[in-house]
Amino acid sequence: MDPLSELGLDVVAEKGGGGQVFLREQKHLAQVPVLVPGAQVVHTPAVRSVLRTVAHAAGVGAVVCLYGDAGQGKTVALHYALSQLPHPARVRRVHVGVHPTVPELRRVLADALELGRRLPRGAGEADLMLVNALRQPRVLVLDEAQRLPGPALEFLRGLWDHPDTDTALLLAGAGSERALRRVPALASRVLTWELVPRLRPGEVAAAMAAFHPLWEDVSEDDVVWVDEHVGHGNFRTWAKLTSHLTAEIYGKSRAVVDRRLLERACARLMGPL
Repeated sequence: MDPLSELGLDVVAEKGGGGQVFLREQKHLAQVPVLVPGAQVVHTPAVRSVLRTVAHAAGVGAVVCLYGDAGQGKTVALHYALSQLPHPARVRRVHVGVHPTVPELRRVLADALELGRRLPRGAGEADLMLVNALRQPRVLVLDEAQRLPGPALEFLRGLWDHPDTDTALLLAGAGSERALRRVPALASRVLTWELVPRLRPGEVAAAMAAFHPLWEDVSEDDVVWVDEHVGHGNFRTWAKLTSHLTAEIYGKSRAVVDRRLLERACARLMGPL
């Protein structure tokens, strides 16, 4: 499942092919597919903290590790924070596979920096071209950073450490903190270890009402029941539940989200026991 379906972005909704709904970001970032039309970014304390951390890192060219369990909203908080930076053209997303080799990482970095096929075959010349591209201030973003093995992380540290580069390095993902800890030279350079926690029980009702209007008229007792049985403060789970509920009430006049409807939607999420 696309991690960006955990939340919406505070932007304009448009219909894509096959009825898919897209949210268009305001500052020329890529379109993001979501499961819940009408969803909004929720300015929880965690999201506000990520906004501050990303702005700080981009301003001083720092290394940041954004971590937390799967489904807590890390990726969406990160993309939302990036969309608020004053120079979005400097942001480069680096899409890595599972356990890439250093040559593979060089190639995806070259793609992210729009160097294309001009990257030389020799490692030394290729690294020099990457360094030259990073002389201008950049923000390199690597989601799912836990996929990166030690040599790849050490290669990133070398680029970031080079005296001629000027870049912030944002590493995010569930387990990314453990991956970085295995490379002490990189871990020691992390300015901020940013944990995105699950929603606390007292936060859920207000967060869901801000996330989607469907939850505004649901009783707090029902929200508590859902969180105890299924939600567990996980934003991705709540987004999926909201998607089921919006499908259930679509086209129905005066539809009410009551306990019976919630039980049916929750059963779809729980899967086989």
